Amino acid sequence: MLLTDIIRYNPYQYLLIFPLNLLTMHKKIIKPALLLFVISLCSFTFYQFDKNQILQDILMSVLNQAHYSPLKVDDDFSEKAYNLYLKRIDMSKKFLLQSDVDALSKYKKSIDDEITNGTFDFYKLSTEIIAKRIKEKEDWAKEILATPFNYSLDEEYETDGEKLKYATSEQELKAEWTKMLKYQTLSRLDEMLTGQEKAKAKKDSVFTEKTFDSLEVDARRKTLKANIDWFKRLNKINNKDRFSTYVNTITGLYDPHTEYFAPKEKKKFDQSMSGQFEGIGARLQAKDGILKVSEVIVGSPSFKQGELKAGDEIHKVAQGAKEAVDITNMEMDDAIDLIKGKKGTEVRLTVKKPDGSFKVIPIIRDVIEMDETYAKSAILNNKKKIGYIYLPMFYADFTRNGAHRCSADMKKEIEKLKDQGVEGIIVDLRDNGGGSLQEVVEMAGLFIPRGPVVQVKDKAGRVYVMDDKNADVTWDGPLAIMVNHGSASASEILAAAIQDYKRGVIIGTQSFGKGTVQSFYNLDPAVLPQFDTIKPLGEVKITNQKFYRINGGATQLKGVMPDVVLPDPYAYIEVGEKELDYPMPWDEIMKATYDEYTAINYPKVKKGSAERVKTSAAFKLIDTQSKELKAKKDDTKYNLKLEKYRAEQKELREQYKKYDELKVDIKTFTADLPNYDKEVLKNDTIKLNKEIKWTKNVQKDNYIFEASNVINDMK
Repeated sequence: MLLTDIIRYNPYQYLLIFPLNLLTMHKKIIKPALLLFVISLCSFTFYQFDKNQILQDILMSVLNQAHYSPLKVDDDFSEKAYNLYLKRIDMSKKFLLQSDVDALSKYKKSIDDEITNGTFDFYKLSTEIIAKRIKEKEDWAKEILATPFNYSLDEEYETDGEKLKYATSEQELKAEWTKMLKYQTLSRLDEMLTGQEKAKAKKDSVFTEKTFDSLEVDARRKTLKANIDWFKRLNKINNKDRFSTYVNTITGLYDPHTEYFAPKEKKKFDQSMSGQFEGIGARLQAKDGILKVSEVIVGSPSFKQGELKAGDEIHKVAQGAKEAVDITNMEMDDAIDLIKGKKGTEVRLTVKKPDGSFKVIPIIRDVIEMDETYAKSAILNNKKKIGYIYLPMFYADFTRNGAHRCSADMKKEIEKLKDQGVEGIIVDLRDNGGGSLQEVVEMAGLFIPRGPVVQVKDKAGRVYVMDDKNADVTWDGPLAIMVNHGSASASEILAAAIQDYKRGVIIGTQSFGKGTVQSFYNLDPAVLPQFDTIKPLGEVKITNQKFYRINGGATQLKGVMPDVVLPDPYAYIEVGEKELDYPMPWDEIMKATYDEYTAINYPKVKKGSAERVKTSAAFKLIDTQSKELKAKKDDTKYNLKLEKYRAEQKELREQYKKYDELKVDIKTFTADLPNYDKEVLKNDTIKLNKEIKWTKNVQKDNYIFEASNVINDMK
C-alpha cells in the first residue's frame, strides 16, 4: 500500500493531522452529514441496531460530502461495486463456482438500493457462500495432497486468475485445485532435486541421496503445511474483516486511495507514517506454533533490560502482575498484540532458553524507532566527493515532542555531508511511496529560497499554493534526485518542484503517478451518546484534493518524467497509478509564479549520460532483463509435466544467473559512512557493521553510480 499525502483543509494553512476529527469539519459539511445520520438512527431507537448499517450510513454521508469527486449512487455504481467486490473476494477464481456468481448476480444493479435502504442481502449472501467454499477447499487440499501426483501428464496450469473463467462444476474446480497444488508441489520438488544434484556434483561426503519418492512425499508435506497455514489465516477472517472488505469495495469506486480503516488498521498506518511504535524492541518469527526471538534491536527496552536474547522462545505473556497467557499455537499477530503496548507499561515474558530452562523476563515498554525508515547518508567517491542521501518515505509524527520528521532529518544529513566537503548531493527517492505533504514542502525549501512548491486544488475548484516561506537554503550546490516507478505522491512533488525550478537533475524512470491528497475523518463523533457501545468505528481516508506542479500540470497518472531516463527492468510493463482500479483523471491548472535557475546545462548532462549508458554493460544487461520480464509476464502458464517444468525452471535460473553481474563492485566507485556516523556508532559495533554493509550495497548500485556521473557533469 502506498503511503499517502495527508493534509487538513484550511483556507490559510496546511497541517498534517492524525486524525482529523469529524466535528472540526466545516459546518456546511458536518451538519448535513450528522442530520442524515441522526434521521437514520431514529429507526434503531426502539429495537436492536445494526453496527454495520450505522457505519455504512456515516461513511456514505462523509464520502458524498467530503470526496473531491462524489459519485452518483445508481445502477452503474452498483454494477461497478459488484464486479470489484467479486474480484477482491476471489481474484484467483479458485473458490466461487459460476452458480455462486449467478446467485449473487441478481444484486448486480441493486447494491445502490441496499445502500439507500440500509440492507445487506448481497453482502450476507456473499459471506455465506465464501465461508462455505473456503471450508470445502480446505478439505480438498488435504484430500488432493494425500496421494502422489501424476508428473508424466502433459498439462498446463494458468496462474493469472483474470484469464480464467469461473468453473461450472465442482469437478471442474477441483481439477483446477489439483493443478494449483501440483504446481506448488512441483516448485518445491524441483528445488529439492536441484539442491540434491548440486550436492552430488560436489561429491559432498556428508550428502545422503534421497529417492524421488522420498523427495516427492516431503514436497507434498511442505505444500500441505503451507496450505494449512493459509487456511488458518482465511478462517481467522471475522465478520468485521469481511465487512471492511465490502466497505472498501464501495470506497474503491471513488478512487484507489479512498479507504476505510478499522481502528486496528488505523493504528498500524499511524506507526508506518511516524516510523515508530511502542513495544519491547525485538524482532519475532513464528515456527511450528512457537514465537521465537530472531533479533533484539540495539538500544531498545529488551536490549537495555539485557535478559532477552535471539533464539529465546516466548511461551507466555503477562501484563505486569496479571496472570500470564499461554501463546503457544496462538496466531502470531494476536501474540504480538499481547507483547506490544503503551510506553511505560510492563510486560512479563515467560521464555524458554536454548538450554531448555524457563525464565520470566520483565520489560518496561518504550517507543521503538524503526530506524530503517529514516533518512541516512553516505560519502561517494567518483572523481569527486559526492553526498548520497537515501530517503525511504516522507515520515512525520507531530504527536510527540522530539519525534522524527524527515525534513529535519534531511537537513541534518546535508550538514554532515557539507562538513566533509562534498561537491554535489544525490537524493534517492526510489520506491519512496510518499507521506506527509507538509514535510515535502519544507524539504524542498532546503534547496530553494522562498517560493511555491506545489499547488493544491479542492473540490470547490479553489487553488492554494503551498510555499516555502524560509529564505535559508541548506544546499545550493549540484543536486540530483533519483526516482523510479515506485516513487509516488510526496516523492513526485519534490522531484517535480526541483525539475520545474531547474534546480537539479531528475534521474531514473517515470514515477508512479499519484497526484491526489487524502485526509482522515474520524467516524466516532457522528455517533449519538446512546450508541457509544459501538465505538470505535474507525476512520476513513478520503481523497479531497488534488495537487499540481508549479508549472500547472498534474502528476496524476503521468507522474514525473526524468531529465535523464535510464534503462529499467520494468520498462516494457505497465505499472503505476494508471494500472489501479478507478484512478482519477489527469488535468492541469494555471502555472504558479516562480523563477527558474539557469546554472545547469541540461543538453550536456543528457548527452553525457546517454553516451555512458549506451556503452555500459550493466545497462545493456538491464535492458535485456526488461525484455525477458515482459515476456515472462505475458506467459502466465506453467507446464506441469516434471521434465518440462524442470527444463523451464533451469532455463529461468540460467537467465537470472547473468544478472548477478549487476551486484558486483563498480571500479573506481566507493561509498563510505560520514565521519559523524562513524563516531556516533563506534561503540555500537552491531549497528555500525549494519550501516557499513549498507554502504557496500550502495557502491554496487549502477543507478547511483550513474547519478554520481551526472553530478560530475554538472560543473
